Amino acid sequence: MHLAGAQRPFAERNSISLESHGYDARDYLLDNEIIPERLEEAYATLADDVLERLDEQFDDAAGFAQLRIHNDLHPGNVLEDGERLHVVDTDDVANGVAVQDLWMFLSGDEHEQSAQLSSLLEGYESFRNFDVSELRLIEPLRTLRLMHYAAWLARRWADPAFQQAFPWFDSVRYWNEHILSLREQLALLDDPPNLSI
Repeated sequence: MHLAGAQRPFAERNSISLESHGYDARDYLLDNEIIPERLEEAYATLADDVLERLDEQFDDAAGFAQLRIHNDLHPGNVLEDGERLHVVDTDDVANGVAVQDLWMFLSGDEHEQSAQLSSLLEGYESFRNFDVSELRLIEPLRTLRLMHYAAWLARRWADPAFQQAFPWFDSVRYWNEHILSLREQLALLDDPPNLSI
């Protein structure tokens, strides 16, 4: 998939960027009064801190190669049929860095993630070189995904199907948990896991 994706970028798809997945997400949530009023200030202040930190990290990573990626590649979107694998759910494809399609396969503590990452990269590098310096983007990309996902749900919230599928989205509990997740990510931006391969 990445061999084909590296040939040329998408012409009609977005790129994963700090602007589209970070700033636009924050602005949409705050401008449209999605967040419970008592949590708006906490979210706004935290989002500003997160985006400031992400600005620094993405400035440092400006030279990474962009390619066409799946952008939502996790174990649930890879189906096995005997010895064949099928990648599904391609509606979020975008231009981005290769590691975006790898980090969602990682789970557990640092030791478990390092073992998983080694296996992933061993397979990946059997057909395409991987720039290991992209690994420093894992936590920034995870943070952007959290922000973007909340705004993605908010943009669709008027649809009754979304209200039925995600009934927890407009609850104070969800937003408390979202803010806590962003706080944890801010700490990880400063002190990311040491994933050795």
